[in-house]
Amino acid sequence: MRTLIVIATCVAALTAPGLAATAAPDLTGGGPWFNTDGRPVTIASLRGKVVGVEMWTAGCENCLNVLPHMKDWYAKYHGQGFVLVGVHTPEFAHEGQVAYVRAAIARLGIVYPVVMDNDYRIWNAYHNAYWPALYLVDKRGQIRYTHIGEGGYDVTERQIAALLTEKI
Repeated sequence: MRTLIVIATCVAALTAPGLAATAAPDLTGGGPWFNTDGRPVTIASLRGKVVGVEMWTAGCENCLNVLPHMKDWYAKYHGQGFVLVGVHTPEFAHEGQVAYVRAAIARLGIVYPVVMDNDYRIWNAYHNAYWPALYLVDKRGQIRYTHIGEGGYDVTERQIAALLTEKI
């Protein structure tokens, strides 16, 4: 199991206009899915939408501190074409239990899709190393912004809003 301590970390990366963005890896290999009637969500099925891929685990204090912002952005921008997908990648063995994740989603009031990633397949596909981490994927399926840790909420929200205004 991986152990990571993040203390007031805030790292953001933007892909500047004119520079090549990275194609977002698909969200396959994980499971089960929650808040989707059990059906997987794919990056390909979300083309034309702005997608937030959030790496988190329910036992991470930093993830819980970020959660109100995730929920607010989902509520505010979902009707404008923003989709948020939580990738629940456990840090400890008990966090990989379906009942634990299901209860955490209910307790925390998460209504957007969440996939369990116990084998770190999605985590590794995104070359992720942190809890929490947010990857913003544009309407063409390219990663355009990455934020690691807490903070920088105003910058991240501006990125979501800007990506939503882009034409395909």
